[in-house]
Amino acid sequence: MIEIQGFEWLSIVMFAGFFMLLMTGYPVAFCFVGTAMIFGLIGVGLGIFDLNLLKLLPNRWFGTMSDYTLLAIPFFIFLGAVLEKSGLAEELLETIGILLGPLPGGIALAVVIVGTLLAATTGVVAATIIAMGMISLPIMMRLGYDKQLATGAISASGTLAQMIPPSLVLVVLSDQIGVSVGALFAGALIPGLMLSVCYGIYCVGISILKPGLGPPLPLDQRTLKGSALALRVLKVMVPPIVLVFSVLGSIFFGFATPTEAGAVGAVGATLLALANRRFSWKMMYDSGMSTMRSTALVIMILFSSTFFALVFTDGLDGTKFVTEILVALPGGFWGFMIAANLIVFLLGIFLEFVEISFIVMPLLVPAARLLGFDDTDMVWFGVVMALNLQTAFVSPPVGFSLFYLQSVAPPEIETADIHKGALPFVVIQVLVLIFVMRFPDTVLWLVNIAQR
Repeated sequence: MIEIQGFEWLSIVMFAGFFMLLMTGYPVAFCFVGTAMIFGLIGVGLGIFDLNLLKLLPNRWFGTMSDYTLLAIPFFIFLGAVLEKSGLAEELLETIGILLGPLPGGIALAVVIVGTLLAATTGVVAATIIAMGMISLPIMMRLGYDKQLATGAISASGTLAQMIPPSLVLVVLSDQIGVSVGALFAGALIPGLMLSVCYGIYCVGISILKPGLGPPLPLDQRTLKGSALALRVLKVMVPPIVLVFSVLGSIFFGFATPTEAGAVGAVGATLLALANRRFSWKMMYDSGMSTMRSTALVIMILFSSTFFALVFTDGLDGTKFVTEILVALPGGFWGFMIAANLIVFLLGIFLEFVEISFIVMPLLVPAARLLGFDDTDMVWFGVVMALNLQTAFVSPPVGFSLFYLQSVAPPEIETADIHKGALPFVVIQVLVLIFVMRFPDTVLWLVNIAQR
């Protein structure tokens, strides 16, 4: 049993106070800074916090801005923003929809495939879901698709941006866990594709069992056939797929760092827009602004969390106390894994992945290391946490993906339809999560190949 000694209680009160402030809806960056300032001053008053520790902040912030890996974030966001705002993503969905339209649930399957491809370019959940909702939901409603199947397919496949490289979740987790981005990318690819395949099987299977849920595309709407369809596939589908595989392949096999591959991908997406006559300075401006907002959010939270960690960890020894609790949990390794998954899942319902990464990972990682996790184990641990966050993001009643979709849904789509539609996909995700935890080779097989 862990006993509270000295002023360790202050670190507990600090963490509880942070969450209480967070639940008020105040921006997370300001919650970090405000809590750190208040409890830092309390610590000074009690004589347990040395103000000289604050001199470490500039060096830590400079270290953050000097982290070459984090430079991948704006490149990958820009890559996806260009594909979205140039209309290439919309054209991709239309083309795959025509190809798969004759199948029951074919349009839902097309949504899953395009969601997977967009996840491999944007790395941003909100952008993927909003784009997919605006493009595909009106089409599916017009074709008579079940509202729950349509919304569930969009919210689940759009959230694949959490798992499928070059996911921003994995970039941020790599920084917090202390493993390479390339290893996390390689480890997450198979579980991410497993989710995608399971979504597709469910969409087609339920449409075959209950034909009214996902009707095939009517004959009069299959306007392209033969050589015309083949030419469109060659023009619309092949270049983005080649771009995705070039970017990810160069990372997996060590030809380029994630940052270098992201830069090439950003240029490649711009050239694709230019080749398809979709290039405009407005499109570039909109893509740049979207990239700037997302990147600034990540860096601001990172700076603020560094200040919080300085007070909580260095000043009040809070991380040490939490680590002792986690290591002492009944069940050892599995007791820790169950607790870690429950914590991340519950927080993932209320918080964005960036916030969770900077709040929880600094507490879980030291405990994992003390329990004997080596670098390979930490890759598996990071992928499990990303899968968990993916599940939390689509879990009713307050999963972020559901609200992203609600913001662009037509008036006839009710909130209850979106929440009910997500439930089968949540079950699929939980089953895949359990499978990955039970069989770590689903993560480590590709990692081992990439490291040879």
